Amino acid sequence: MGLAVSGGPDSCALLVLAAAHAPGQIAVATVDHGLRAQAADEARAVAALCADLCVPHHTLRIDLGGGSAIQARARAARYAALAGWARGQGLAALATAHHMDDQAETLAMRLNRGAGVRGLAGMRARAGVPGDPALPLLRPLLGWRRAELADVVAAAGVVAADDPSNQDTRFERVRVRFGLAGAAWLDSAGWAASAQHLAQADAALDWAAQRLFAQGWDEAHGRLAVPDGMPQALALRVLELVLNAMGATPVPRGAELARWHGALAAGQVATLAGLRGEGKGATWHFLRVPPHRTG
Repeated sequence: MGLAVSGGPDSCALLVLAAAHAPGQIAVATVDHGLRAQAADEARAVAALCADLCVPHHTLRIDLGGGSAIQARARAARYAALAGWARGQGLAALATAHHMDDQAETLAMRLNRGAGVRGLAGMRARAGVPGDPALPLLRPLLGWRRAELADVVAAAGVVAADDPSNQDTRFERVRVRFGLAGAAWLDSAGWAASAQHLAQADAALDWAAQRLFAQGWDEAHGRLAVPDGMPQALALRVLELVLNAMGATPVPRGAELARWHGALAAGQVATLAGLRGEGKGATWHFLRVPPHRTG
């Protein structure tokens, strides 16, 4: 298994725990985004810790260039580099150090954006690596608090790096982190538990949608039998499966999909992602349409 270790306390705790739990079965990569002069020193410190623990280590350097949305671009580039490294090393999965407090922050941010069940389910203990979904992404520390991981690092005698961006309130996650820390009545463990319950609800919706699709989809004729009174939450998931079956890439979600469903449920004809749907009666019909020519 590959570990993503930045040198901060959370990821250093992941390294210490994994080295004790699975000796000889892990490798580590540290991503240097090229954004801070200290990053190279932090990568060397992780390499030294790995040498002490007899764990293979690689530093992955990426160049983000200029532009806005630096955190989003850094995240995408980081996962791309880590996935390429894991594939190149023949590793079975990639693990990150996301923990219970991270989960509470994620839930708070998504609540602010009006996310649905899928988004409010937060980070999963097992998912696919962004950009390479066939490679498993594991988050084994979602049941740990940030303070507990700091205790692990201290007990191991490890001096972790302190990334100043974790104190920079220009970033949404930092503002949310400070807000949660300053509200004593909020319980991060409770929020993380709610995310887990929502993940179970999300899985239940997927389970039901798969069965409705299997029962109602006629691939040869592009037809879907729609049960009377099917709730919108289920209908949206079934329509995602229709889009996927008919080759829409990427499959639209959110407001676009909801508008399409609304039109079909009202018995109208509507097009989304090159797929024309007609929602008349209990059987909806779908047809791929050629893209509009310009010029």
